[in-house]
Amino acid sequence: MCSLCTPISRRAFCGSALTLPLTRLGHRPPGAAPLLEPALRLTGTGTATSTGTGSTARIVAVTLDCCPGHFDERIAAVLINHNIPATLFLTATWMRQNPAALARLKAHPDIFSLQNHGAQHLPPVLGSDKIFGLTPAGSLDAIRAEVLNGAAAITAATGQAPTWYRGAAALYSPAAIPFIESLGFRIAGFSLNADEGASLPAATVAARISAATNNDVIEGHINQPSRASGAGIAAGLIALQQSGTRFIHLTEITT
Repeated sequence: MCSLCTPISRRAFCGSALTLPLTRLGHRPPGAAPLLEPALRLTGTGTATSTGTGSTARIVAVTLDCCPGHFDERIAAVLINHNIPATLFLTATWMRQNPAALARLKAHPDIFSLQNHGAQHLPPVLGSDKIFGLTPAGSLDAIRAEVLNGAAAITAATGQAPTWYRGAAALYSPAAIPFIESLGFRIAGFSLNADEGASLPAATVAARISAATNNDVIEGHINQPSRASGAGIAAGLIALQQSGTRFIHLTEITT
């Protein structure tokens, strides 16, 4: 979350999962409508439990975006070898680019919950202003195509329909959120931005993740194997597990 994010309202959506839409102003031209960055913390998953040492075990959800790009085996190996569940948000573009990596994810359905990051990685934003260099969907019809075509690609590849959606750049026009919900998807916000778009040094990312609090939803990227941030995600997840943290999929949210 950038330093220019400021809260504009509190609103509950995605069942009773706690969300906090935020306006992100840093990249918007003067007079442009604010965009929302929904936050999400876990609910309906139980509470932190005693470790027997006087401390409590955290419950967190790891969510990783597969934007167009490659596949970070450093992170995948930690998730698989340490049996850490993670919710991955796949674009149809990424699936086409990385068939071997997709097969690896599908081979571990207990570890990876595969959810919808859109067809072409178009932010669910109205208008034509680029979002961090990305061309937005631009209209509600285009948002519908981005969401539904992304979901169809995941269903075709896995045989299971996704129920969660995270838009490219995790930013939304205000009208896009209820529209996407009307299509049958829960919006995947987050409460802890681990890597700022895979841009941070490994030590910073590891420190952010290891400092996660109970019920955090962690967001990071698994599509940038040449960047240092991926090593930080791997190290941070190992540190969390060693502290007794319990990991869950977003699909385990029951309310």
